[in-house]
Amino acid sequence: MPYRRLPNTDRARIRALKTVVEKADVTDAFNLPVVMKTLIESRNLLTVFEAAQVYYSECYEQQSKAARRHQTNVRKARLYISHFIQVLNLAVLRSEIRAAHKSYYGLSAENNNVPDLSTEGALVEWGRNIIEGEHRRILQGGTPIYNPTIAKVKVHYDIFIESYEKQKNFQSLTASSLETLSSMRDGVDELVLDIWNQIEQTFQNISSPEKRLQLCRDYGVVYYYRTGEKQEGDLSE
Repeated sequence: MPYRRLPNTDRARIRALKTVVEKADVTDAFNLPVVMKTLIESRNLLTVFEAAQVYYSECYEQQSKAARRHQTNVRKARLYISHFIQVLNLAVLRSEIRAAHKSYYGLSAENNNVPDLSTEGALVEWGRNIIEGEHRRILQGGTPIYNPTIAKVKVHYDIFIESYEKQKNFQSLTASSLETLSSMRDGVDELVLDIWNQIEQTFQNISSPEKRLQLCRDYGVVYYYRTGEKQEGDLSE
């Protein structure tokens, strides 16, 4: 005999609820295999759960699209910040800028390595440091660094910061929508289990196993055959 398997994805959960609701719409109320209270609960939960699933999908899609654009901004910001620090270090080695002035940028006077810029958090920090440091040094009479100028660095840094904040907002919305969706899954699973139990109980006295299974499948119950077991018709979802 085939075995019953409850939905394990959100799309399958929606399909299970939608099938019984749509079938009930074209079935005489006296012949329904599900009690009216359960049917009403199914309609209400289907509306809410499907809306939550659509909203999560939209949030995730927006985040994914924004992420692709954001990574371009990340690469450019990293390039300009790294390049500026390298030019600064070279100017110090040529004695064009005093080593002690590197402290304006939060850099060590003894270390000419570029800081680790592999994370976005590091880009936020070091971009701010070099912009503020360059302005401070210039205000004290220092000669501006060129190629790249701090103005050019700031343009790409500001673009990065804007997309960085947008991406964090998208991530927050996606996480919140997923949390809402996840919190509903147990309730949906319990309801689907109750629905399928009622359906099978209603048709349990049908003498023909094939007909009994087909009637249950018509209301959304999903059956699978075990490996090597004889199959009667298509029992895929």
